[in-house]
Amino acid sequence: MSMTVNEPAAIDHDAFAVRRSIRIDASPERVWAAVTEPEHISRWFSESTELDRLETGGSGRLIWTDYGAFPFEIVEVDAPHTIAYRWSNEPALLDTARPDPVRSTVFRFTIESDGEGPEAGTVLTVVETGFAALSDPAAALESNRGGWTHELDELVAYLEGAERLERAEPAGDDAATAERA
Repeated sequence: MSMTVNEPAAIDHDAFAVRRSIRIDASPERVWAAVTEPEHISRWFSESTELDRLETGGSGRLIWTDYGAFPFEIVEVDAPHTIAYRWSNEPALLDTARPDPVRSTVFRFTIESDGEGPEAGTVLTVVETGFAALSDPAAALESNRGGWTHELDELVAYLEGAERLERAEPAGDDAATAERA
């Protein structure tokens, strides 16, 4: 099975934003689950994901062994089309309960069907904004451009079943916390 190949993320320097649109050979419902449910997020994005509730105001953490725990909160939900998360990007603000409302960025996923029938898939667009208020906006833009390129390729691999994604099922029955093997 070959994985869908997409263009890398790009920086919009005028808007201080990172943007990427990808096509995934999966239904919009599967893509929605992959970007909103901890057990799926931990299969392609973070090593472990915690989320208290899937609604505006819900909060949690994206956890990586090498990088720490990144607090986030949900700032917009229009299921199953759009979800936006605010998260901390500054090392000094990690391991807190919620992201700083000023020194953080917002990433918004928009999900659209790209057709009907057996060949239909989904177009997922991520736009991350808010870099201007960070301590080093240029470095953060570049880092997150690379991050979204890599992580969304992981999402495509996860949803399309590509062999390069070597992650086990989340351990335990706790749906609010999921860990990557």
